[in-house]
Order: sequence, then C-alpha cells, then structure tokens
Amino acid sequence: MLCFSENHLFVAIIGDIRNSRNIDDRKKIQNQLKIVLENINAKYQKDIASKFVITLGDEFQGVLVNSRQILKIIEEIKMQLFPVELRFGIGIGKITTDMDTEMALGADGPGYYNARNAIDKLKENEKRNKTVLSDLRIDIDFNDARVNLINTIFELIKTIETNWTGRQREIIWDMRKHQDGQIKVAERLGIEQPTVQKALAKAKYYVYVKTMQMVEDTLEEMNL
Repeated sequence: MLCFSENHLFVAIIGDIRNSRNIDDRKKIQNQLKIVLENINAKYQKDIASKFVITLGDEFQGVLVNSRQILKIIEEIKMQLFPVELRFGIGIGKITTDMDTEMALGADGPGYYNARNAIDKLKENEKRNKTVLSDLRIDIDFNDARVNLINTIFELIKTIETNWTGRQREIIWDMRKHQDGQIKVAERLGIEQPTVQKALAKAKYYVYVKTMQMVEDTLEEMNL
C-alpha cells in the first residue's frame, strides 16, 4: 500500500472497448489488452498509484499519482490496440479507499466517481448523436471552466484522428513512438522525407500535437 495525504488528488482512468460484442475474436483482443496494460504498468510504474487491470472483461482501470502522463498512456494504449476502438473516462479527485499498488479494482471515492461519470457521458453522447464526438472525457471535483475547454479539445483531437488515412496514421504513430524527426521516420518506413512531410501536413499533425500540448499545459496550470 502507498501512503498519500488525505487531500491528494489522484487521476482515475476507466477505459473500455467500444462495440466489443461485435468483435469476431473477442478473447484474442482481451488477451492483447492484458499484455498492453502490463507493458504500461511497467513503463510508467513511477507515475502509477494503482496498476491498470481488466475489471469487467472489456473494461479496465488504473489510478495515476498525477496528470503528467495521462495523454501519453492513453495514446500508447490506443496505438497498440488499433484498430480496436476505445473510450476513456478520466476522473480527478480524492480516492477514499486504501491505495493498492497492484490493482485499481476496488478503488472508491470522488476521483473514481468522476471517471465513471466521464465514461458514462461518452456512452450517452454516442447514443444521442449516433456519431462519436470524442473518445476522451475528463471530470474533476471542483468547478473550473478549463475542464470544458479540455473536453472540447478532446473532440477536436478525435475529429483530426478520424480523418487520418492508413498511411498518415502509420507515419504519425511512428513519429510519436520514436519522438524524432521526418528524416528518421522516412528511413524506418522506407519512404522519402517529402512524402512524410506531405502526409503530416494533410493529416493536420502539427495542429494535433499543439492541441495535445495545450491539454498538458492546462492540467499543469491547474496543479493536477
């Protein structure tokens, strides 16, 4: 068990697989998800208060110490499970139960409730609009107009991602994974650098990166 002050704000994440019952090899995807979460737990162990675990077959959850690595963790899970579609509810607030580092199962408190409310809201929006406005939503313990801004940015990010071609996605995710430049991406993929540049421009890649950074900066300003 880890010890934190009673006023510490945690980041609870609840994710699930969209339309999981329609997936042909559901068991295979669940096994893949298990491996992905194990890799995340190992890579980000310093940032994780309670490890990510599968809770309800197609749903999983974990608790972070702070918001610093939220988007990186979610992006990695999405990349590694693509083309499986996921959604994530992010809840920031207190966790009232003892923090078990080995599993988030059983976590309780405002942080967890906020994550549950966030993912439930995504599901409601999908049913109401019949289109996916966003696959990410964040809720917090206190009123702050910046939360609405963040959720609007999540919608923009999803809109950009939805319009990527297969080739654009391959290039973008290679760049995100290796965190280097266009020449290196071109070398790894066996294509010319101008092809990479053209794909990034058409995919609105730099707008995508800028909006992701804006979310990270805003969360940092909110001391989350």
